[in-house]
Amino acid sequence: MDNNLLIVAVVFALLLAGFLAWLLIRQRRQQKAIDKKNAPGNLPADPGNIGSRQLQLQAYERLILLTDRIALPNLIQRVNQPGLSARELQSLLTHSIRQEFEHNITQQIYVSPESWAAVRNYKDQNTLIINQVGSFLPAEATANDLCRQLLDLLVQNPKASLQDVVSEALSYEAKKLL
Repeated sequence: MDNNLLIVAVVFALLLAGFLAWLLIRQRRQQKAIDKKNAPGNLPADPGNIGSRQLQLQAYERLILLTDRIALPNLIQRVNQPGLSARELQSLLTHSIRQEFEHNITQQIYVSPESWAAVRNYKDQNTLIINQVGSFLPAEATANDLCRQLLDLLVQNPKASLQDVVSEALSYEAKKLL
């Protein structure tokens, strides 16, 4: 039964990764079409646009940092404390993800809706993985048991983490602004 739930969580994560990859590919195709339409040198310079571009670049920068901070290995390393139970660590991990996300929530006004959706989905995916893996552990499990299970999941299923896909999509969007 526990393996079935883990498989469902992994399948969900893979479907989410596929959806985000599809969004990235679609976005790149749209950008190529726009680039062909607007040949270099044909766009007038807009000095008022420089400030907003800087804000957008900073937003993408902060969201890339967010994706790194809520990546499960980095989060575990930062939040894990000796002597915690698995439930306590589960709570700390999900609380930390929520805090990091809420701290950066205003960045959504500077980035594309697709980029913000990717970041939100990544946050939701990591929270789901933590809660799913935590639910499989016995009540007396330690924080080390939870850490081991989470890291084992990521090693066995590298596509379960969307960090690279989301970071690449954010980076691509930021480079379009340059």
